[in-house]
Amino acid sequence: MNRFQSTMASLVLALTSLWALPALAALEVAGVRFDDQTSLASQALVLNGAGVRVKMIIKVYAVGLYVPRKETAPAAILNQAGPKSIRIVMLRSVSGEKLANALTEGIEDNVSPADLLSLQPRIDELEAAMRSAGEAVKGAQIQLDYLPGIGTRVTMGGKPLGKDIAGEDFYRALLKIWLGEHPSDRSLKGDLLGQS
Repeated sequence: MNRFQSTMASLVLALTSLWALPALAALEVAGVRFDDQTSLASQALVLNGAGVRVKMIIKVYAVGLYVPRKETAPAAILNQAGPKSIRIVMLRSVSGEKLANALTEGIEDNVSPADLLSLQPRIDELEAAMRSAGEAVKGAQIQLDYLPGIGTRVTMGGKPLGKDIAGEDFYRALLKIWLGEHPSDRSLKGDLLGQS
């Protein structure tokens, strides 16, 4: 085999091995596409996991969790430095009031009474922001983004709801709605942790 044939054989082998690798593709959940990667605050984030929130057999929303690096342990995600993003796509219309109540209950179920006391003014800000949205209609996209040094930014359809909410401890409390000891949906917790 001459040098040209050897080079061509190596090239064919390299290309064949690339085709054998799994393609990086978006994850689709209940018809909602979650890209494998996104960016926030000029930092690349990866999709840790995604799933569907089901309440009494009704699919309420699809949600994806984006973090700087994948983890399967809740504590590792809660304590991971850097920006993070929870992306929610509504699968049915829900009032801002009901969303506010559900988020508040999720936080209350997963933090200590002392932590709840220090978080309460910021929970009130979150409730006001969600109520100001009026209704999250089917297909609406809600983002709960943590921006280091700024806080939690809540947006719907790309538009801010209320002002940024200070403190990384507040975002940790938000994450516990899905990843805490008493998550809103145990099956969804496993999905967001990439365990399913």
